[in-house]
Amino acid sequence: MQKLGNYITGDWIEGDGTGQVLLNAVNGETIAAATSEGIDFKSVLQYARETGNRALRKMTFQERGRMLRALALHLMEHKEKFYRISYQSGATRIDSWIDIEGGIGNLFSNASLRRKLPDEMFCLDGDPIALSKGNTFMGHHILVPKEGVAVHINAYNFPVWGMLEKIAVNLLAGMPAVVKPATVTSYLTEAVVREIVASGILPKGALQLICGSAGDMLSHVGSQDVVTFTGSAYTGLKLKSHPNILSEAVPFNMEADSLNCIVLGNDVEPGMPEWDLFIKEVKKEMTVKAGQKCTAVRRIFVPENKMEDISRAIANELDKTVIGNPLNEKVRMGALAGHGQKAEVLAQVQKLLAASQIIYGSLDSVSVLDADAAKGAFISPLLLLNTQPFSADASHNVEAFGPVSTLMPYKNMDEAIELSKMGKGSLCSTIVTAAPDIAREYVLSAATHHGRILVLNQDCAKESTGHGSPLPLLVHGGPGRAGGGEEMGGLRGIRHYLQRTAIQGSPTMLTAISNVYQPHAKGNITDVHPFKKYFEELAIGDQLITEKRLINSEDIDKFALLSGDQFYAHLKETDFNGTMFEQQVAHGYFIMSAAAGLFVDSFDKNPVLLNYGIDELRFTKPVYPGNSIYIRFTCKEKTAQELKEVNPDVAFVKGQDIPKGIVKWYVEIFDETDEITGVATILTMVQMKKNNI
Repeated sequence: MQKLGNYITGDWIEGDGTGQVLLNAVNGETIAAATSEGIDFKSVLQYARETGNRALRKMTFQERGRMLRALALHLMEHKEKFYRISYQSGATRIDSWIDIEGGIGNLFSNASLRRKLPDEMFCLDGDPIALSKGNTFMGHHILVPKEGVAVHINAYNFPVWGMLEKIAVNLLAGMPAVVKPATVTSYLTEAVVREIVASGILPKGALQLICGSAGDMLSHVGSQDVVTFTGSAYTGLKLKSHPNILSEAVPFNMEADSLNCIVLGNDVEPGMPEWDLFIKEVKKEMTVKAGQKCTAVRRIFVPENKMEDISRAIANELDKTVIGNPLNEKVRMGALAGHGQKAEVLAQVQKLLAASQIIYGSLDSVSVLDADAAKGAFISPLLLLNTQPFSADASHNVEAFGPVSTLMPYKNMDEAIELSKMGKGSLCSTIVTAAPDIAREYVLSAATHHGRILVLNQDCAKESTGHGSPLPLLVHGGPGRAGGGEEMGGLRGIRHYLQRTAIQGSPTMLTAISNVYQPHAKGNITDVHPFKKYFEELAIGDQLITEKRLINSEDIDKFALLSGDQFYAHLKETDFNGTMFEQQVAHGYFIMSAAAGLFVDSFDKNPVLLNYGIDELRFTKPVYPGNSIYIRFTCKEKTAQELKEVNPDVAFVKGQDIPKGIVKWYVEIFDETDEITGVATILTMVQMKKNNI
């Protein structure tokens, strides 16, 4: 029998023994066997740390981001191969799209985050902190990649997405990964990893794969490693309590299956768009991936006077769902991942039936198209009814991980909110309402118990990604039963794999360490105006101190007429008694414009291509007629830009891209008393010298 490979220490190897036989969820045929017996997990982790970590840490965020983008493009070229394998897990084309292209989409999204990060192997976190009156001592926070490995123990329901959404984050952060997918669907994960390895895009040791048991791997993790887990709360708690995890204080990020809920606002009536949206969302959450989603709706809360209409409408929609062979284009719901999963779902349903009744579906039979219901792991969608949700609490404690949801009534929003919390923490919740006051009340009151809340109405429905779709730039996780962890979340997710360290010293020393100019650091004044330097020639700390300019009342009057800004404080005829000002005050934007006139080298063409924007502009002291201003202008930070794809035969002509970068300048505006009247960070696009013609 064919065995799945384990990709470890740079090679594909088969584990010892016969392993676990993996079956096609649709027809019961054998796919392969998976085993990790005989693997030295200590060596696997050591290889990741010594080979993968060292390679990734030498790369900058920009390089890692481009690596992720290249990998995403490569996998997209081979996606049809993955679709063909995915059908064996019982997934329809739509189910597989979520898993495969959703996973690849995570690579693209995380790759795009490189634009928010420096071209360095590390980054600063937050703002600088002054620690002394004389501005000679300060603090900051720096983030550096941990020196360990990310160990990902994943669930069976999303064998591609579950891997890619996690490794995208740790790879961008600069840490390697060891992925241990759930064995039952690991054949699909293995196929994707084979393509990743064949691409040669990732450095050696950046990714390893274990198909089979995790063995004693957790006994060898250390404080520089990170462990993530997705799956049942029971298994997650067992892993999180591992003696080595506790003794080594290993960061453990857990995302557990939870009893997510959807609420129909009591403002929604039959015939409203929100009514139809609610029915559609419930059906989708019950049938997509045959309900095998950690985010699927398990609890449905509806105003008690609308229960009969809602139950009938949901049943009518479920009745339209064609179940069967996912290769058949008419099929909308496939099989569960295997007969073991089907048996587990039915066992959990029996527990739920102690306090509920089935109002749609059957435990014993299911009609399927183009398949054999006995050979495949097919199950009927099951809609249950619990009329006493406060006393019959099994619905809030037991999860059947399949196409199973329980309908429950509530009297008012206070009850709906309380019922939502009885799940003891979930990954996500949805409220369907057209009333802003209801949405506000629910979100602010229920947010403590849910990792994400979707407010769904007709305004956002067309573009909404829906209740069950975690997004790479938003956090995915939840409190309590949901595990208390947090995944993805854009830059937030990257920080899980970085060590945050407070650094203290002089502004000049912290500038040298961080390669970002810190306020009050010593500047570097040269005979060449900073605007006459190409991108490569500019050094952090390059500085210009300008001449002074006298501000008079006529300047202020002219700017008021030119801009149309005739706010009373800028008019000399104003009676200033009772105001914050002593007399006519200069416009802040006039002062900023005057500052540009002082620091811009404006007579000849120079490498500065354009002004890209202004950040963090603050006016800290009024400027009155008769005051003089001068500028201290300092190169703060540089980030090279990537060239867009162009025709090399006509490069650098009008309309084509040229080598350039973004330069941030720290602008300090002083008056004649040497007090700061304003500060800002301006961004310019600066041409590179190389390849310049």
